Amino acid sequence: MTKLLLTLHVLAAIMAVGPVAVAASMFPPAARRADGEAAVHTVRLLHRICRVYSGIGIAVPALGFATAAAMGVLGSGWLIASITLTAVAAGLLIAFVLPHQDELLVELDAGRPAERPVTVRLAMFTGVFNLLWAAVTVLMIVRPGSTTGA
Repeated sequence: MTKLLLTLHVLAAIMAVGPVAVAASMFPPAARRADGEAAVHTVRLLHRICRVYSGIGIAVPALGFATAAAMGVLGSGWLIASITLTAVAAGLLIAFVLPHQDELLVELDAGRPAERPVTVRLAMFTGVFNLLWAAVTVLMIVRPGSTTGA
């Protein structure tokens, strides 16, 4: 059962977090270049990917908790750090990345160009979001203090 849970957890992370990370990273430059209806459509599509896949991404920590419980590692420092970083990444996505994307879409839909300072700020939040996920991935692989030899 542990192997199944771990497999589902990793697949969920790849299939849900990956698209959010990529689409969120593509959003600011696409918004900056959006000068016609087709370009605005691309920005809307990137935003929809972020929203839909972030909802699906809830499966990642849910499966992670189930996997950790099955492995008996819920109290491990590396796991607690990973949980904390995951919560911070989710908070950043919910509080900053998605709302800033919404604001930019309102501007673009109104026919106003995306202002560079706004897209730069969004790119910064997105970069921090991606760095947090990279740190979680490293912790999941290296597992400092683990006795499994990994």
